[in-house]
Order: sequence, then structure tokens, then C-alpha cells
Amino acid sequence: MTSNNSISMATPIMPTYSRFPVTLVKGKGSYVWDDKGSKYLDFTSGIATCNLGHVPDAVKKTLEEQLQNLWHCSNLYHIPNQEKLAALLTANSCGDQVFFCNSGAEANEAAIKLARRYASKVKGSNSVQIVTFQQSFHGRTLATLTATGQEKIQHGFAPLMPGFSYLPFNDVASLEELSIIKPAAVLFELVQGEGGVIPAEPTWVQKLSQICKENDILLMVDEIQTGMGRTGTLFAYQQYSIQPDVISLAKGLGSGFPIGAIIAKEKVAKGFEPGTHGSTFGGNPLATAAGIATISHLLESNILTHVKEISVYLDQQLESLKKKYTCIKEIRGKGLLKGLVVETDALAIVKKAIQYKLLILTAGPKVVRILPPLNVTQEEINECMIALEKTFQSLEKGE
Repeated sequence: MTSNNSISMATPIMPTYSRFPVTLVKGKGSYVWDDKGSKYLDFTSGIATCNLGHVPDAVKKTLEEQLQNLWHCSNLYHIPNQEKLAALLTANSCGDQVFFCNSGAEANEAAIKLARRYASKVKGSNSVQIVTFQQSFHGRTLATLTATGQEKIQHGFAPLMPGFSYLPFNDVASLEELSIIKPAAVLFELVQGEGGVIPAEPTWVQKLSQICKENDILLMVDEIQTGMGRTGTLFAYQQYSIQPDVISLAKGLGSGFPIGAIIAKEKVAKGFEPGTHGSTFGGNPLATAAGIATISHLLESNILTHVKEISVYLDQQLESLKKKYTCIKEIRGKGLLKGLVVETDALAIVKKAIQYKLLILTAGPKVVRILPPLNVTQEEINECMIALEKTFQSLEKGE
């Protein structure tokens, strides 16, 4: 086929991704297989999404059962799975009520809308400003890419949505500007994933929380990548002694099945009323079945303890690798969200690792991101280290 202007199209897929030359057709646990039968160790977890590994039995069984009953019915009717998943999320967080959607971007959209609606309807304020932070990443929709503090994400989409401003991440002194700006809300990540795997400093988080309380500013935490056990607790905020007003979730919540959510304190959730926000597919029976099975397994197994223990082992192995290769400048991150800061091209490292049957990611031009499943074993980490050794050796030789 040809387009209207007679330019031949190589593929019917829009070119929004620079794809690696691998076609994946099967996955189980920490491994995936391509269409040629080659096996890869997957330390991307679908970008922190398949937290229990690929096709986990506990979730698969629940989905198979739900497939026999009801897939979708819309939010015009009560959905028991939705109620059950919301109860699990609120019972294990500081929030009181949940809104379900389909993705992380949609969750942050909902958080932004809720903050503005809460300011106008509940507080009677005309403040619509949302403060985020430089190098953040909050999504690809028009509002969430505007919330994202990276010009490269925003390039070509002007005019951006008004009502957003950015402060330096982990800069305590700059937080004083919040008292002047008096925004409706602050939205931030506890580990900036796409921005370079940069953990938030505890003193900075405490100061941010304090200023928000003193100035009646909503504290909204983007846990899309850090939530569902990725950092060693169900939510990363639980390691910082804070209580967010809104938490956004997606990725690991459904073990690879598309689902997103925001959890809000009851006083904030009052900003939404029937008709003010919605989602056709959000929280449907199939998606929430996946969510129930995922969070139940996380809570009922020893996986969270395992993450804390195995992440120490991963740190040790990565530090040993750093001592051998001078191009690795720093190891940073939290739990099983790790970043290798390198002085070379991170993408070249990722591409070379594929040759040694290891899948990893970038987090900017100089950071390699490592995201194993939460139930990863020492043997699998050892396998990863062998592949990384070969990768760095090959690159050092100029191969």
C-alpha cells in the first residue's frame, strides 16, 4: 500500500519507538524467547512492569478464571473486583479511595485533574499551579509531558499546557519557592527513573512534606515505577516517613496487564464527583483481577523481604563490576531499580548486551538501567554479571 502522497510505507506501525532488533514471542519468569528460539535474561521487566516475572502462575490462574466469566462491563455498574482491589490498596497505604484507569500517564492525568478540582471545589482556591521537578518523567499525554521536567520530552508539542513550574530535584534551598508560588500541588518521584535513576534524598523529602503541610499544598507521589515492591516496600514513600495526599500507580500493579490507579486521602477524593472524571476501560473485571492477584501475591509471599536481601547482593556484584571497568562511574538507585552511571554511551552498552542475551535499558544517555523481576535469584544475577562482563570487555576492545 502507499499513502495519499504516494510515499511507500515500510510498516503500518507509526515510528514512535526505536526498537531493538529482537522479536519476543514468549516469556516465563526472568526469561524471554524470540521468534528464532533464542533465550534472553530479561532485566527490564517490561520497564518495571512484570514485577513477578513473565506470566506468573498466581496471576495467570486468576486471569484464566476471570476470562471464563466477564471481561468488561463499564463503570456504569458495580464491579466486585474493583472494590476488592481498591480495598487492598487502601488497607496497605495511607490513602482512602481509589480511581482506576489504564496506564501511568492516565494515573498522573487523574492526579493533576484531582489537584485542580480539589483546589477549586473543596478549598475554594483559584490556584491551578502544579510544581514538578527537573529531570522528572510523568508521562506522554499533553498534561503529563508538560509535568515532565525534561525539554527533550516536550520538544515539538508547543504550546504546552499552562499551570506547571519546575524546581531542581533534591535541592532543599529551592523548596522555599513553594511558599511563594503556593501551588495547588507538588508531584514528584521518589526515584527518578527515566531521569537517570536518581533517588530522592530523605532530608529533601522531609522538607518538601513539611512545606506542603504548612502551606496546604497537596503532596502527590508518582509511584508508577517505584510502586508494587520495586524498592523493597510496597510503596517507596513508606521508606521516607511521609503520607502523600495522592499516589499514582500503574506498571507493576497488573503484572503486565494494563492498569493504572490513583489512591487519595478522603478529603482530597471529594474533589471528584460523578461526571467530573472517568475511564471506559479503567478498573474493568479483567484488569482488576490481575491487580488483585498481583498485590495479594506480593503481600502473602516473602517477596518484599526477598527484594531487600537480593538487592544487597545485586549492589555488591555491581560494585565489583565498577571496580573492574573505569567507564562505570557510579551505582545508584533503590531496591531493584538500579542505574549504572557511565562515561560512555549507555545505549551502546544496552545494544551490545543483547548480543550476550541480556536485556537491560537506558535512563538517559549516560545511565544504564537494570530492572530484574522482584523474585530474581542469585543465580540469575550471576548470569547477568557474566553477560555484563562480556559486554564491557567487548566494548573496551572496540568490538
